[in-house]
Amino acid sequence: MLLFVGLGNPTPNSENNRHNVGFKIIDSINKKFGLTKQKPKFKGLLTTGNIESKKVYAIKPLTFMNNSGICIRELIEYFKIEPENVIVFHDDLDVEFGKIKAKFGGSSAGHNGISSIDKFIGKDYSRVRIGIGKPKGPIEVSDYVLQNFDDEEILGVEKISKNITESLSILVEKKLDLFSSTVNNK
Repeated sequence: MLLFVGLGNPTPNSENNRHNVGFKIIDSINKKFGLTKQKPKFKGLLTTGNIESKKVYAIKPLTFMNNSGICIRELIEYFKIEPENVIVFHDDLDVEFGKIKAKFGGSSAGHNGISSIDKFIGKDYSRVRIGIGKPKGPIEVSDYVLQNFDDEEILGVEKISKNITESLSILVEKKLDLFSSTVNNK
C-alpha cells in the first residue's frame, strides 16, 4: 500500500495559493487514475484506488498546513501503512519554479507542514518538492507562500501536474532520482 499526501490549506480562498500546490497534485492524480470520490475521513479528504497494481490512498489534510502530521498519523495507523510507503507532495521555495526534486527523508528545511509530519511519523518517508521559486522583492516568505499563483504560473502548475501524473508509475516504484529527472525533462 502507498499513501500520497498533498499539502495545503483547506479554505476556499487558499485554493490557488503557492502553499496549496500539493493539493493540486492530488487532484490531478485523482482525476488521471480515476480514484474514488473524495470523502472526509481522518481529518482530510481521502480517495482510494489502484495504480500499477498497488493499492493507493491519496489525502489532502484538512488540518491546515502546520498540523498536517495529525491527519497522516491517524491514517497510517488505521491502515497500517509504513512511513516509508508515504509520499508527500509539497511546495518548496528553494526549488526553481516548475521543477521538482524527489527525495527520501531529510530535514524539513523550515517547511511547517513537513515539520508537523516529521513530528508525528518520523522522517522516513518520501517527499516530492515542487518548486515555487523565491519571492521577488521585499515580501515576507509567509506572505509569499499564501499568495495566489499568477495566470502564467497557473499554466506552469498545470504542466508540472501533468508531468507528475504521466510519470507516476516511476514514483510508485520509488525510483526517486529517475522520477525527478523524467518529470523535469518533459
